[in-house]
Amino acid sequence: MGTQKIRLNVLARDVENAKQICAVADGRALIGILVKGFASVEAAITAVEQYQQAGVPVSVGLGAGDPTQWKKVAEVAVQTQPDHVNQVFPAAGYTLGGLQAVGNSHTIVNALIAPGGQPGKVQVTTGPMSNKVPELLSCDAAAAMLAEIGVHSVKFYPVDGLERLNEIKAMAEAAVCYGIPVFEPTGGIDAASIRPIVEVCLAAGAKQVIPHIYTSIVDKETGLTRLDQVEELLTAIEGL
Repeated sequence: MGTQKIRLNVLARDVENAKQICAVADGRALIGILVKGFASVEAAITAVEQYQQAGVPVSVGLGAGDPTQWKKVAEVAVQTQPDHVNQVFPAAGYTLGGLQAVGNSHTIVNALIAPGGQPGKVQVTTGPMSNKVPELLSCDAAAAMLAEIGVHSVKFYPVDGLERLNEIKAMAEAAVCYGIPVFEPTGGIDAASIRPIVEVCLAAGAKQVIPHIYTSIVDKETGLTRLDQVEELLTAIEGL
């Protein structure tokens, strides 16, 4: 599951950029590879394997949170057994089952939960059909369902920077209460907001926190993830 208490989940333009990020982050980064950007499952698998062969820890993701990509994510994950997988709530158990069927026990699988607009209430309807049915559920019920099938992590998106700290707190506490060890706040996080967000998750008892910071630290001109901004984010959470 990785020993680092806090790991960043960031993008990279290519394998070289990913290796530079990993060097700067010193084991505290996962590199997101988004399946939506590939024409086929096979093409995505080839890309993931290139990163893995270079020693880069990979997080397989949907691509802009696109729920229609869930099956592609599951198929790529089972074939490549990456360090980490991003998945919509309804398909998290399916993905975990696929990985277990091939003898995998090291991949962290998360389930995407959306804030409900009030602390203690969330939306788990994050799949391609269910996302058109926005119904609120208690954080406890959401966490209990994930715990039942052994999902390791809650991806909580969008947290909108510091706007939803109370909602983050409620969901993180519920996850911990049901034995889910990893929490992944995502959306609008930057060097100014990362520390208070991670602090809330750790105070709730999360064993590992994986904040996602994607396009905001990508250089618009080159497509490279900026190493100075990765360093800035890591400096902001020093000592936590």
